[in-house]
Amino acid sequence: MTTADDTARKALLRRGLALEYTTLGWNVVGIVVLAVAAISARSVALAGFGLDSLIEIGASTVVIWELSGTGEARQRRAMRLIGFAFATLALYLLVQSTVVLATGHHAHHSGLGIVWTAITALVMFALAAGKARTGAALGNPVLKTEGRVTLVDGLLAAAVLLGLALNAALGCWFADPLAGYVLVYYAVREVREIFSGDH
Repeated sequence: MTTADDTARKALLRRGLALEYTTLGWNVVGIVVLAVAAISARSVALAGFGLDSLIEIGASTVVIWELSGTGEARQRRAMRLIGFAFATLALYLLVQSTVVLATGHHAHHSGLGIVWTAITALVMFALAAGKARTGAALGNPVLKTEGRVTLVDGLLAAAVLLGLALNAALGCWFADPLAGYVLVYYAVREVREIFSGDH
């Protein structure tokens, strides 16, 4: 590896770490905001999104750990940890969506929840794109895969936003759990690919 290649790789590693620290910080703040919004609105969807933020914190921590070292063994272990995070998210969404539909739970309106999930969706989509580009440039499957966790986080934010907005505007309480099933499919597909070695 030439000096120029080494310099470029270090710059990419710094960018990858910056993206992960930004994701980490955003989700730490998000847990507090979502807790306040979920309690005031008695919203299962907002509480669930708070759990998703916890999973994203775990996934970001894994990638920061992986980027600080080298070796295939560390990459494999990191990929498995991200796979377990996806599996946890899929299981939670499946249970949450089913319970909400079965019980007909109607959350109160949440202006704070709508604003936070709208901003979070935009931030997560931007971070996911950055991680995908940086991971591809580094040839790092862990960063690319965690970028998909961030993408799921953005999709979930958009789904929760849609559910909150439809509930507030039209009283469509069932929109959010239905969108949750779409995300279950996506998360299960990622788990299958990670553990089958397709990544």
